[in-house]
Amino acid sequence: MAESNGKTVLITGASSGIGAATAIAAAREGYDVALTYREDRDGAEATAEQIRGFGRRALIYQVDVSDPVEVEDLFDQLDEEFDELFALVNNAGIVDQAEPVVNMSHARLDRMFAVNAIGPFLCARQAALRMAWRFGGNGGVIVNVSSAAARLGSANQYVDYAAAKGAVDVLTKGLGDEMASEKVRVVGVRPGVIDTGLHAKGGLPDRVRDMSNQLPMGRAGTAEEVADTILYLMSDRASYITATSLDVSGGR
Repeated sequence: MAESNGKTVLITGASSGIGAATAIAAAREGYDVALTYREDRDGAEATAEQIRGFGRRALIYQVDVSDPVEVEDLFDQLDEEFDELFALVNNAGIVDQAEPVVNMSHARLDRMFAVNAIGPFLCARQAALRMAWRFGGNGGVIVNVSSAAARLGSANQYVDYAAAKGAVDVLTKGLGDEMASEKVRVVGVRPGVIDTGLHAKGGLPDRVRDMSNQLPMGRAGTAEEVADTILYLMSDRASYITATSLDVSGGR
């Protein structure tokens, strides 16, 4: 059983992949965990079960992070369930089928930016309102999960996803500067090719296998490697890091 550190972390999109790995790693380090999912209730329950296996609290919420009413309701529920929110991991995101920009519909772009860019803004705003000293908070950490695609562009595949993640990088820098004097650190991680189910959702189930030999380290990363980086950024060991993003991309 993990010894409690008395802190609570909210992780969005924690039913699988990086979100689930981060939730489990957080529980291992003594955090209580609130986690959200959009559709995969079974995956969220499986994550919560592992969290509880470490003796930590795990509460599950079904939330569309692009909906401001649902996001406000989520944070109101957290206020009731937990004494204080120490950290937010803005992880929830979607990807669509791989295709060039000339084939992308307005509906696809609207949903992509709503979930992957506006969603993190909405969640970060609510977290900052609770953490910042000026609003009576005790400080905290916001970790935004971006993507190496924000640097690389993802031509002919996911330019919309890459662009939305670019907005997340700007959120990390801008909000980080705004919150630096409020004892709130805002940091980001940019995962590269990570072995999760996201690639299959984008219509490229063999992407990890096909790209591994092209990567500088000769392999894809794991969700656990990204999670370990997030936990480091949440910790006091990273106390002088804010308003910046860290690549977890194996040199890509």
